[in-house]
Amino acid sequence: MTALKILIVDDEPLMRLSMADALEAVGHDVHAAATGTEGVELVGKRAFDLVITDLRLPGADGLTVLKATKDHHPQAEVVVITAHGSVETAVGAMKLGAFDYITKPFQMDELLLIVERAGTVVTLRKENQDLKEALEDKFSFGGILGANTRMRAVLDKIKLVAATDSTVLILGESGTGKELAANAVHQNSPRRDYPLIKVSCAALPETLLEAELFGHEKGAFTGALRQRRGRFEMANRGTLFLDEIGEISPIVQVKLLRVLQERKFERVGSNQTIEVDVRLVCATQKDLRKEVAAGRFREDLFYRLNVVQIVIPPLRERQEDIMVIAEHVLQSCAGKLHKHLKGFSQPARELLLRYSYPGNVRELENMIERAVALGREREAVQPQDLCGFQTCPYLGGPPQDSCGFCSEGLTAGSKKKDAPLTSLSTAREGFEKDYIVSVLERVEGNRTTASKILGLSRKALWEKCKRYGIPSARDEGEEAAE
Repeated sequence: MTALKILIVDDEPLMRLSMADALEAVGHDVHAAATGTEGVELVGKRAFDLVITDLRLPGADGLTVLKATKDHHPQAEVVVITAHGSVETAVGAMKLGAFDYITKPFQMDELLLIVERAGTVVTLRKENQDLKEALEDKFSFGGILGANTRMRAVLDKIKLVAATDSTVLILGESGTGKELAANAVHQNSPRRDYPLIKVSCAALPETLLEAELFGHEKGAFTGALRQRRGRFEMANRGTLFLDEIGEISPIVQVKLLRVLQERKFERVGSNQTIEVDVRLVCATQKDLRKEVAAGRFREDLFYRLNVVQIVIPPLRERQEDIMVIAEHVLQSCAGKLHKHLKGFSQPARELLLRYSYPGNVRELENMIERAVALGREREAVQPQDLCGFQTCPYLGGPPQDSCGFCSEGLTAGSKKKDAPLTSLSTAREGFEKDYIVSVLERVEGNRTTASKILGLSRKALWEKCKRYGIPSARDEGEEAAE
């Protein structure tokens, strides 16, 4: 039995001493209080795993001790002791969060059994929290999840650059998590106690974007009814995140370059120069080097922005992250919707792992949110919960053009219309080879991960690679030795 830190609150000295002796005899660390007021003070000062309290106490009553315990230590369990005629009060205490109740008079063995059950719950909760913290430490940073080798390198780079004051350029497809990366940079920087101001450059036309960034004076243009501070001023001593920086016009590019060089600017319609201390973090899904070559983006500004470059790979190139993210989003959404779901069924996992995610992490998050909304209470998520179509081909029905899973299948099918006709066994072998190659590519040649996805032993995967001439398998002697 795991040793627990236990507080006994009881005004009867003999009862208090008897319970303490019995609990200490089995290895628990026991503290005692003679009044409810003393008990409330103790739970405010120390953390206990379990509180055993009588309901009728001088000073504060047992319900007050229960509430104080839950306020200070929500993870602690509480057992209430009640007289035989006050069972209704004990049931009310359980509604307030008590673990269990025991009625006087009772045998110490009864109390020890209740304490043992409470100890099991406390231990499991601690182990779960430790595991969660370990996973978060291993697979996440600043809200970004990643078990993939490339993503681990990205997270390590964010950790390093966050501590500096360097300008950061974040590149990646839409939905990969560029804004999360910007958040992580700011929240782990020396500027974290100051504002993080965000601007979507693609959402505003040139004239409005200029005023948004640098502010304007009253009457500077039609509709400027009062003076307004710009985002640079608002972000002073903090961080300014410019999303879709590749969309800004040449005029705004010139002004932005000046701010980066001199840390000075003027509001629209003003001659007064304002100095600011701002760290700039930018993001874009465009290839800025191509934009520079095409004359749409200033080369000098590009080099000013491209001090530290962070490239976030698309989700289809980091297979290991799919279920890590899916499980995390499932728990989060289920908690918000107060639903209890038993993870993902095996068919749902297979569906998630073979999809290409053109919308990247954002699409996966939306998919899981839909699955939580459609999933049945206390059951595992099913394929139809993910795609939202009851007639999905994965369920034996006709394809749906508006379903991402189906449209991928339709596209793949259209490419094979002109393929030569072969026997079923040959076609099956061709598909098997192509699929193994696809999985190995997406897990960057990691055979352990690939074998789990394919449902094969590592030896069976090696044999198939050898049979189909797939070069990613290790040599025969090394694999056979395993």
